[in-house]
Amino acid sequence: MDELRQVYLDNNATTHVHPEVIEAMSPYLNDLYGNPSSAHHFGRSVKAKISEARETVAQAIGADPSEIIFTSGGTESDNLAVKGYAWANRTGEKTRIITSTIEHPAVLQVVKHLSKTGFDATFVDVDSEAVVSPESVEKALGNDALLVTIMHANNEVGTIQPIKRIAEVAKEAGVAIHTDAVQTFCKVPVDVNDLGVDMMSMSGHKINGPKGVGALYIRKGVKIQPLVHGGHHERSLRAGTENVACIIGFAKAVEIRMANMEKIAAHTKALRDELQKRITQAIPFVRLNGHQDKRTPNTLDMSFECVEGEALLINLDMAGIAISTGSACSSGSLDPSHVLMAMGIPHEIIHGSLRFSFGYENTMADVDYVMNHLPRIIRTIREISPLWDPHKEKVVSVEEAAGGAELRH
Repeated sequence: MDELRQVYLDNNATTHVHPEVIEAMSPYLNDLYGNPSSAHHFGRSVKAKISEARETVAQAIGADPSEIIFTSGGTESDNLAVKGYAWANRTGEKTRIITSTIEHPAVLQVVKHLSKTGFDATFVDVDSEAVVSPESVEKALGNDALLVTIMHANNEVGTIQPIKRIAEVAKEAGVAIHTDAVQTFCKVPVDVNDLGVDMMSMSGHKINGPKGVGALYIRKGVKIQPLVHGGHHERSLRAGTENVACIIGFAKAVEIRMANMEKIAAHTKALRDELQKRITQAIPFVRLNGHQDKRTPNTLDMSFECVEGEALLINLDMAGIAISTGSACSSGSLDPSHVLMAMGIPHEIIHGSLRFSFGYENTMADVDYVMNHLPRIIRTIREISPLWDPHKEKVVSVEEAAGGAELRH
């Protein structure tokens, strides 16, 4: 067995901050400490750098700088988009928000909350590959439709949604559309005008930037109410002194990722595909979750039958391998993944699911290391499963397990 090492494969949860990002942030944690709202030169110099950062983010998505609002991250951006738009645009006839069953909790829980405060909600189903069909969104649209909010790519299985077509459907009905692009921003080409969206959420810590910063794109002319009042900051849509150092770091991360996007995408996809191939060859009774082709280049989600995911995660962690058993934002919950449930995967298979998500720092040696440990760990856990026949190396039914004590001899 090879020497114990550390392999981080949970980049959809968060990423290592790039050294150049830390370097760019450092002056704004030391000498350049002015408040950007102050009129003196300490404040003016900082405000100018925030303007430059806004231009960098805007340029990355084909937007105007005035359409970028800095936030604390993807969750706040989602809240500001969905709540802010709903509050500002509700009428007696327009009360329905349309979303999907696989959204991030930052959208799902917001929509559920709004449904208790006078709004109506429609949750559109997905197919077995986690795809939201434009036809299902079109069917859900009616005279009372106020907003459509569908994520650009799912954080668990990586499936990329046909947002451009969904946006066309929404626009034909005169309905605004928001997309959570936290998992695609700076990973694949994202242009707000090509997609046709009215609002789009982004995050810094998914792209080797700092935690605690993100942005919301709001198309000119779209009316939004703020969540937080008390200041003129961010076009009066987000009161509070800007998180200057993190905004500067966020913009630097965007700059680096945009310059290297194709290279990083090709690199992570090669690692992802190699790991998928080798898992499929070495381990029986596994399945890919999500779309084979239309997914983010760094994401691999697979289910292992007759395996308990928490035990798998713990054993891999003991071997120095960091992965996720589902949405990182839901870790600690014993409930099965709402994404995999929406895809129609049985509960007992969902509990044996893992998400591997690669970053630019990963190498083929990391894939080798995983494969030096994963098959052995799977075999060990399956040996104690009542649904596994160790002699025939196959899955048995619950009825067979209940009546087949001899299988354990």
